[in-house]
Amino acid sequence: MQVPFLDLKAQHAALETELTEAFRRIVRDAAFVGGPEVEAFEREFAAFCHSKGAVGVGSGTDALRFAYLAMGVKPGDEVITVPNTFIATTEALTQAGASVSFVDVLPDTLLMDPARLAAAITPRTVGIVPVHLYGTPADMDPIQEIACAHELWVVEDAAQAHGAMYKGRRAGTMGAMAAFSFYPGKNLGACGEAGAVTSDDTGRLDFVRKLREHGQSQKYYHDIEGYNGRLDALQAALLRIKLRHLEQWNSARRGIAVRYRECLARVPEVRVVAETPESIPVHHLFVVRVPQRERVREFLQSRGVATGLHYPLPLHQQVAYQHLHRPAGAFPVTEQAAAEILSLPMYPEMQPDQVDYVSEMLIECFAGRRSRSATRLTTQLTTA
Repeated sequence: MQVPFLDLKAQHAALETELTEAFRRIVRDAAFVGGPEVEAFEREFAAFCHSKGAVGVGSGTDALRFAYLAMGVKPGDEVITVPNTFIATTEALTQAGASVSFVDVLPDTLLMDPARLAAAITPRTVGIVPVHLYGTPADMDPIQEIACAHELWVVEDAAQAHGAMYKGRRAGTMGAMAAFSFYPGKNLGACGEAGAVTSDDTGRLDFVRKLREHGQSQKYYHDIEGYNGRLDALQAALLRIKLRHLEQWNSARRGIAVRYRECLARVPEVRVVAETPESIPVHHLFVVRVPQRERVREFLQSRGVATGLHYPLPLHQQVAYQHLHRPAGAFPVTEQAAAEILSLPMYPEMQPDQVDYVSEMLIECFAGRRSRSATRLTTQLTTA
């Protein structure tokens, strides 16, 4: 059996008629940038997130950068986040003028460790960026308590967490602002690049609107220097169609995750990355930790199972961040996880027999290893 890591073709095939009609409508109207489709999507996505407002932008990276700038980030400021995330989290910070400080993560969830947070705060620290990794919200209550105690802002990196819940609250509503990505492979994915910022603060959202439009308050009148960070009307129209299916897709992902967990409970060598208490994740990715990860990955590939790595090299060890001078061992939990994590196939259209097959291949992989180890031990005892 062949099991792809992600199957966007299946999702789009089911929606092809609606998506094609939306494309035709945009072409007929010749309204390609901004306009009613973008405004409607912003309203609908804000309602989905239980947020007072949303602003559509050109990408998830734009969403992060604009959120940081709206929080007032300036050169000399320092912002704390985690090293096991995609570089957009941090490059948007440095591009906004701040410097990056890292804290390690919890060994079970791989999310920001609140216990390490207070010690990382310096007089230059202005904010905290928890990452809702793999679709599971970070433990926001203690993070918010520390932020309040030190008068710091919190911006959620919710790029992988569309619809995730933490203690009854949606991802995107717990910080001062939040950034979402609609990269095609996300739970809510565009047919190209797109992103959004959510917030209950209308003033900050208005500032993001200016930033995405070259700093314009009206055409050709620029209050500030901004960016070309607009959401295309076509992407907004397509996202509106997909948004109507997102709850169903997230529910399907949760069902797949439950099936994985039940199957893989028989394999002690496979540790499933945990969820935060009282959270309802949306399983953008289903990540496990395994010994000798590369050999396991090669075995699965030989059996037709595609996998992913999110992320194989922590940010503090990337060439781009050598100037931070954080040597190997600086963040041991993150570094150990990076050597063990493996993302298994996960998408809403995945069938039960595909989940079972992936699980069976992992069972076969480790059963074979145990058998070979037992054979070697028997041989050693016999010849001793």
